[in-house]
Amino acid sequence: MSKLLLVDGNSIMNRAFFGIPILTNSEGEYTNAIYGFLNIITRIMDEEQASHLIVSFDLKGPTFRHKMFEDYKGTRKGMPDELRPQMKMVKDVLRAMNITICEMEGYEADDVLGTLSKMGEISGMNVSLLSGDRDMLQLATDKVKIIIPKTSKGTTTYEEYYDEGVVELYQVTPKEFIDVKGLMGDTSDNIPGIPGVGEKTAIKLIKEYHTIEAAYEARESFAKGLKAKMTEYYEQALMSRELATIITDCPVPVTMDEAVIDEPYNKTSFEWFVRLNLNSLLNKFDSVATEEESTYEVVQLTDITTAKMKLMTADRCLYHMFFDDSLTGVVFSVDEDVCYYMDSSNIPLVDITSFVREMLTDTSLVKITHDFKLQLHRVNAPIDYEDDQVEDLSLMMYLINPVTGHYEIDKIASEYGGISYISDEDFLGKGRKKKSYNDFDLETLMERQSLALSVLSRAYDKIKTSMTSLALEELYSSIELPLLYVLYRIEARGVKVDGEQLKAYGERLGIRIAELETSIHELAGETFNIASPKQLGVILFEKLALPFAKKTKTGYSTSADILEKVKQYHPIIEEVLSYRQLTKLKSTYADGLFDYIEEDGRIHSTFNQRVTSTGRISSTEPNLQNIPIRVPIGREIRKVFIPDEGHVLIDADYSQIELRLLAHLSGDESFVKAFREELDIHRMTASQVFHVPFEDVTELERRNAKAVNFGIVYGISAFSLSQDLNTTVKEADHYIQQYFARYPKVKEFLDQSIASAKESGFVKTMYDRIRPIPELKSSNFIQRSFGERVAMNTPIQGSAADVIKIAMINVENRLINEGLKAKLILQVHDELIIEAPENEQDQVKKLLVEEMEAAVSISVPLTVDANVGSNWYEAH
Repeated sequence: MSKLLLVDGNSIMNRAFFGIPILTNSEGEYTNAIYGFLNIITRIMDEEQASHLIVSFDLKGPTFRHKMFEDYKGTRKGMPDELRPQMKMVKDVLRAMNITICEMEGYEADDVLGTLSKMGEISGMNVSLLSGDRDMLQLATDKVKIIIPKTSKGTTTYEEYYDEGVVELYQVTPKEFIDVKGLMGDTSDNIPGIPGVGEKTAIKLIKEYHTIEAAYEARESFAKGLKAKMTEYYEQALMSRELATIITDCPVPVTMDEAVIDEPYNKTSFEWFVRLNLNSLLNKFDSVATEEESTYEVVQLTDITTAKMKLMTADRCLYHMFFDDSLTGVVFSVDEDVCYYMDSSNIPLVDITSFVREMLTDTSLVKITHDFKLQLHRVNAPIDYEDDQVEDLSLMMYLINPVTGHYEIDKIASEYGGISYISDEDFLGKGRKKKSYNDFDLETLMERQSLALSVLSRAYDKIKTSMTSLALEELYSSIELPLLYVLYRIEARGVKVDGEQLKAYGERLGIRIAELETSIHELAGETFNIASPKQLGVILFEKLALPFAKKTKTGYSTSADILEKVKQYHPIIEEVLSYRQLTKLKSTYADGLFDYIEEDGRIHSTFNQRVTSTGRISSTEPNLQNIPIRVPIGREIRKVFIPDEGHVLIDADYSQIELRLLAHLSGDESFVKAFREELDIHRMTASQVFHVPFEDVTELERRNAKAVNFGIVYGISAFSLSQDLNTTVKEADHYIQQYFARYPKVKEFLDQSIASAKESGFVKTMYDRIRPIPELKSSNFIQRSFGERVAMNTPIQGSAADVIKIAMINVENRLINEGLKAKLILQVHDELIIEAPENEQDQVKKLLVEEMEAAVSISVPLTVDANVGSNWYEAH
């Protein structure tokens, strides 16, 4: 049987817009609502197996309901500026997908959909109507299903109602549901109903009397107040019912034959998806793209000698390396027309990796590729390898737009290549059904990898042009590319771990966790699962009756911020917080690190260069940059990180680098003077803000000033500062105002950062690193405020990230140039750790401090604290 899918366009677009943060494509066009809308309807198209599809939108202008009641929908706010252009574009996309759109002047989309649902039912079709508006429930029948999206905890699910489902939900039929709306009204549409009659009363009346008229006739039996309201507002209730009634016989200008779904994923719609950077949806176009987009003639090579000959006279090579546990291959081109393919199914793996390694080490050859650092590991490149003739397009894309978080070939394809290239995850599959490269036939692999090369080829000039227009070439060539080699070496070297000490540490944690568990149970007066938020919430807010109870659908909230609020009311809270800290510490580090210790006794973490939007380096597998240091037993985990025998660890850490950069960038005389004279900056701020002599500042005042200092760097709000200081919002706001009064140029700098970002759409660091901030143009106050905080803190945090990167490069170069055996093995935020022979420790410590302090020349001194130890704990 044919299936008709009807979509309430305005409802789903609004839902998508407000449910997804502001997104823009590479051209700066807003896309979040379009992305969410298409994601929903393409999913429902598949799930419903629809054969026909019609989307209806409201048209601007009055309808017959406005003539009936002038204030109909009079309380609705205007459409947000970011949504308006998306409404037009989504219609263009739908037309490109050959999807029928039906709109009618004088009628709402509800009426169009109501009429179409009836038409579909009469013609013998099953009908599904997708809308976020529960008014549509009045259209439900045994053949018409209403689908309502529902989002909970970031996950969208769908409620489905036939007529029986409506009765089960509201105890009234779909037609009676209209009378319910007439009695209770609808604030969203400004339908008045009867004042004071809510949903519960309205349902009760209609369940018993079935219509407004019958309820009116029976009003004498009602309570005095309800009787009076029913009498006074009877006519208004009838009008409200008429306003709420969806028309099912308007003269719609479409037929069911026109609504047949016909090749929605075609070349024209593909171009729209590419333009809008709807990357996660491009896999739907697999049948469209690959048959026309590979720009190369593909030639398979079966011997390594021929491959080497192809490179002999080349001065530039475009290549892509692909691999998993089953197969390693490379596809490359030295001209515009032919690409050469080879893999380890018929050429020895050692020959392929040797070929790539020789190509990399040819410093006269410009190499254009993707994810270069990963390749260095795969081919076991020389540890001292470095070449400035490398164009890593993924790294360049990150510099152009560091907020997308995705720089794989499918992303390059959609933004710059004009080609549909499905991700490796979609190509290989997931979970148990995941395939390996070896599971595909040669022709499929050749087509896919030549297409990957086509993507890189097409994208290269556009990416280079963007790099030039944004003045990012210097950042790439002098910081990011040299850093790539430093990170490769750090990853290859790894850091040594004392397995026995790690085991003993885990046992100590286990003992302490058991002690805490006993103590918590004693304080609670019963045993319960401390790790269960639901059980913990009952203990805290019912049995112990602690304040600030916040009930959710699953129980009481026991989040960290709630527990911090109630900490002063009962000793159990401190114990619970410690329990959480230590159990996380044990599972993630004491137990978790064992899995990462390799045969050489070292952990080789991955240092990510293309993740954070500020330019900071992050680490994964494992994350060595997030090791807890706030509690003493947490800091002890550093004792398990040790040097080789006869070596020491040297740890150097920038002191207050972000505040020093804020002083420099703002040029505030008081701030600059404090750092030049090596004053205690937090004590000085306390003295200035709290109006007390410098020498009389208390430790509490200094701690509060420290929170203000660092809060300013992060664009903190008065509310957030009040939470940090456990004070009122008014008092926290006073502190901030006093701070800006004492350091007026800091305020000027932060305001200018916001103004500049609003004008250009992005902020810059000292080294021209950019971060786009589309949120600044949002009509949503929360998103706009977030954008302002980003505009304030990115120039500071991003510049600090640049400085530590420069220091890493300079330290690494100096160690190599001076022929030292010491090696840089870790970077943690503003901290560098070197493993050095004992006889080099004095020289290396001096070198490390010199290079870190000289990484950038600014108006205040950079100071570095450096220590030596037999493990990381001692050295820090």
